[in-house]
Amino acid sequence: MMMNLGDSQFRVLLVEDEPADAHLVRMAFEEGKVLVDLQHVQDGVEALAYLQQQEPFADAVRPDLILLDLNMPRMNGRKFLEKLKELGDLKRIPVVVLTTSEAETDILSSYDLGASGFIVKPVIIEDFFHQVQQLEDYWFSLVKRPQN
Repeated sequence: MMMNLGDSQFRVLLVEDEPADAHLVRMAFEEGKVLVDLQHVQDGVEALAYLQQQEPFADAVRPDLILLDLNMPRMNGRKFLEKLKELGDLKRIPVVVLTTSEAETDILSSYDLGASGFIVKPVIIEDFFHQVQQLEDYWFSLVKRPQN
């Protein structure tokens, strides 16, 4: 049973260049308990345009959570985190890194740049779904987030 807490859906911005991974995230949220409005952009450049409501994202709505891949073309996740922290109140949006990297340097640099969490993408689809649903439970049920 899907629930919708409050008067609106939870909004998630997925910053992911791999279409297959984006599809898996979407499917995992669809099977979850909470109604999620998932928006997807391909890289950090598009994510910054989305957050700043620049074309073609003039009607974009501020997300409650950003899921961020680290390794993308044009602007990778590290550079995106750097730029996000320069954007006034947008820097308060929690960012969870969702990546294939298990490198300690990636984990440390992500947290140093302000990430709220770091999740390694599992190889097995069922495990991937389970992790996304645990993320959903944590961020949309337990954590108190700023309104803006």
